[in-house]
Amino acid sequence: MSVQQVFFIIITIGAFYAALRQFSKLRRNIFLGKAEKIQGNEKERWQNVLLVAFGQKKMFKNFLPAIFHFFIYSAFLLTQIELLEILVDGFFGKHRFFAPFLGGFYTFLLNFIEILSVLAFVATIIFLARRNLLKIPRFVKSEMTGWPKLDANLILIGELALLLGIFTMNGADVALQSMDSEHYHSTGFLAISSTISPLIFGNMSEGFLIFLERSGWWLHILTVYAFLNYLPKSKHLHILFAFPNVYYSKLTPRGEMENMPEIMNEVKSMMGLIPESELPMTEEIPEFGAKDVFDLSWKNLLDAYACTECGRCTNECPANITGKKLSPRKIMMDIRDRLTEVSTNIDSGDAKFIRDKDKGEKVKLKASNYDDGKSLFDYISREELHACTTCNACVEACPVLINPLEPILKMRRYEVLTESAGPNEWMSMYTSIENSGTVWQIPDSRDDWTKN
Repeated sequence: MSVQQVFFIIITIGAFYAALRQFSKLRRNIFLGKAEKIQGNEKERWQNVLLVAFGQKKMFKNFLPAIFHFFIYSAFLLTQIELLEILVDGFFGKHRFFAPFLGGFYTFLLNFIEILSVLAFVATIIFLARRNLLKIPRFVKSEMTGWPKLDANLILIGELALLLGIFTMNGADVALQSMDSEHYHSTGFLAISSTISPLIFGNMSEGFLIFLERSGWWLHILTVYAFLNYLPKSKHLHILFAFPNVYYSKLTPRGEMENMPEIMNEVKSMMGLIPESELPMTEEIPEFGAKDVFDLSWKNLLDAYACTECGRCTNECPANITGKKLSPRKIMMDIRDRLTEVSTNIDSGDAKFIRDKDKGEKVKLKASNYDDGKSLFDYISREELHACTTCNACVEACPVLINPLEPILKMRRYEVLTESAGPNEWMSMYTSIENSGTVWQIPDSRDDWTKN
């Protein structure tokens, strides 16, 4: 076993172990949310996965960016074939392991990957220009400054590193094949590498070409490992989480809101539809809606992790268009940031985050006794929540079927039903409905006209 082979095995095991730990933590974080049972119509769910997640169906409402995104996306999918071969070669000390077995089909695959990689290169340069030179409006809003902007650029630069690795590896490989160098099997004519190889690598020595080929090979695989461990900290987590998020997205009509049985039963009792004796009795006053990430459902938290930060939701939001503070994208980003903060604090094990009533000598910090004195309202202002018109434009616009409206509604319900707070216009309307069954403050009961 060669030194390079041992080095590869150690790095690979280390990279996958580190990534597994991070993804395990993300799974833990998602299930800090409340339980929510999502089931039914598996056929439609899988259809959504194929059309929306794999097929990028909703992206093509804006054709030009969608086609460039498709170049990067399809290149990403197909280069996994070459990545699989790199893994096999690295573990077993081989070179182009699949080439002798696949023959002409191997050449076809490499050509397809190379052509897509060139298109992905063009798309990457265009996306870098759109974000940094053209400054498309939805990419320069307030929530996209600082880390979100850097994050997007780092991923695009990483794409360029991957492509540089592939073409350095293939180009030097083709040059070595022409020299009949040992271990460098013929791959057949490659549309890109066979064309550029004589121009760039033509006058180089065999030893230097082997160095370049290995450098390209290592650059590609190390960039992949870095990317794998960077994903859990990045908005590009949607590359993985978009698929389960689409599968578990709600199939109900867009405008259908989640019912609250406690409120429904109270209203039925007030209207005489059920006797008060049949109402479930509880000693504690329930909290309605959501104050923090623990009060949202696990699907709401998965939504936050699946957010691509593309800004299509904010771009379509009528409140945002008219200059109000609300940005559905920011809502999802804030939920993710709050969840990250909670996760970091829980992992610290610091006793200062234990609720006062639960503190004791042997009490350990965990999700059930966590309290840092903060909530989602420290991230999302009430002005943002009040600006939402519940029109579902953001839900319709999202390319991976995220529902920003749900957490907005849940936080508004907490404000109104638990805190008895809200804009004056709302509270007077709610009081009027409770007292007279009408939104207008009139002295007569709403059904008085029926009595005459």
